Amino acid sequence: MGDLKAALPVVLDLTGRLVAVFGGGPVTGRRLRTFLDEGALVRLVSPWICEEVHDLMVEHPERVTWLQRDYAGPTDLDEAWLVHTATGDPDVDSTVSADAAGRRLWCIDATDSRGTAASIPARTQVSTPDGTVTVAVHAGGDPVLSTTVRDGIDLALRSGGLDLRRHRPRTSGWVALVGGGPGADGLLTARGHELLASADVVVVDRLAPRGVVSRLPESVRIIDVGKTPGHHPVPQDRINAILVEEAERGHGVVRLKGGDPYVLGRGGEERLACEAHGIPVEVVPGVTSAVSVPAAAGIPLTHRGVAKAFTVVSGHEQIPTLPPGSDHTLVLLMGVSTLRDSANSLVAEGRSSDCPVAIIERGFLPTQRVTIGTLGDIADVALFRGVESPAVVVVGDVVRLAHDPR
Repeated sequence: MGDLKAALPVVLDLTGRLVAVFGGGPVTGRRLRTFLDEGALVRLVSPWICEEVHDLMVEHPERVTWLQRDYAGPTDLDEAWLVHTATGDPDVDSTVSADAAGRRLWCIDATDSRGTAASIPARTQVSTPDGTVTVAVHAGGDPVLSTTVRDGIDLALRSGGLDLRRHRPRTSGWVALVGGGPGADGLLTARGHELLASADVVVVDRLAPRGVVSRLPESVRIIDVGKTPGHHPVPQDRINAILVEEAERGHGVVRLKGGDPYVLGRGGEERLACEAHGIPVEVVPGVTSAVSVPAAAGIPLTHRGVAKAFTVVSGHEQIPTLPPGSDHTLVLLMGVSTLRDSANSLVAEGRSSDCPVAIIERGFLPTQRVTIGTLGDIADVALFRGVESPAVVVVGDVVRLAHDPR
């Protein structure tokens, strides 16, 4: 065979086209899935099949025909557009390859990575709002090198290391509501990084991961709509309008929030506002601070023998009726300013004044601080220590599991 280092990468559309596949082992299973994902019809020739191949046949009965026997010669290649062989028998695979060459059919011999006339490169796909990006790596018959390079590119794409912003105007824009987690850069999801690498405009909250934002290219426009307690310079209606206006200009817009967009984050309102104007919206969940910030202090919201359920409530709202026992964990978000009223309300509803309470400020950040007390004294302790938002309040016996309860 020729030197595959000079091979020509080609993209094939296999939709509705027949691929002749020989062999029924795990290698065939991996390739069969690839062919089916690309829309191909498959004729499979093998006296036996492995479990993965069987499962794919059950999943796609209308697109896979199994001839339960050995290779019978060139007629098994009739009507095929592409051939794949991985029988495990070098003589059979060589014969299939030679017969395919005689019919001027490209044949992938999976048992001979350096000698095969055709090969499938190491591939990965990353979904962007402007379409799916397929990366294929061929390294002259060295599959380990191919996968190493592929994985490196895949990581760069998913972590936002490669700039995917378009350099031509879009006819229509898009909006992604991305949960940034509790504020630590490392807790932003891979999908969040992918979308930031495609965004023209980022509309950012005060509690979003600012380190990620600071590393965006200068060409990305940052619109800060952050709110502080009692001070909302950009009302929610205006934030909704910004998302709509920017997307209607053809921009890719990421609305980067702290926590999760759908956990006391008004993400639902923003999605509905965009969809009312025909703007496509993707929602990317984030690690909600209701769960993650207590975890940063070593506090699980449920723990066998201690607590089996939890409730998350906004401190700005009236606390609903809850089980009075301290084995039901309560998480208060945005609850610092109403802490005394909340504590008194819980005691009035039947919780013991000795029920443990923890306040975690600036969770996961270098300045994180934990204040621990009881329902009876937590308001005074917090006042003495100068507790400030952003903070998460946890009420219940699980507080005793904190890293350094005091």
